[in-house]
Amino acid sequence: MADNAYQQMVFINLATKDIDGAKKFYSELGYEINAQFSDENTASVVISDAIVIMLLAESKFAEFASKPIADPAVSNEALICLSAESREKVDELCDRALAVGGSHAKDPQDYGQMYGRSFQDPDGHHFEVMWMDPAMVQG
Repeated sequence: MADNAYQQMVFINLATKDIDGAKKFYSELGYEINAQFSDENTASVVISDAIVIMLLAESKFAEFASKPIADPAVSNEALICLSAESREKVDELCDRALAVGGSHAKDPQDYGQMYGRSFQDPDGHHFEVMWMDPAMVQG
């Protein structure tokens, strides 16, 4: 069990073909680009206090990877799921992603107490955005 005094963070590293385009896309979704950890080959996208997406130019990503880089336009390397505080927030984020250069990933899923939609960023990385009724989460 983790020590409650320490907040563990998650850094999701994704390869991108276009750093400037990726920065623009995530900025237009409303996320901050942390300039301290960004340069011409890297974009640090702050999702929350505990979650950061590190977008790396493919050549930079290859320096860290031990296997070939997957092409997210033709295969899934991961499904990244973000929570949302309401059904409306799910729709807002997904609609905004589609409006600023993202693409449709799959049809919405509505289970009553759970609702989700998805999109792909311009590189093809698959994002799920999910709302769950708080009463369901509490058991």
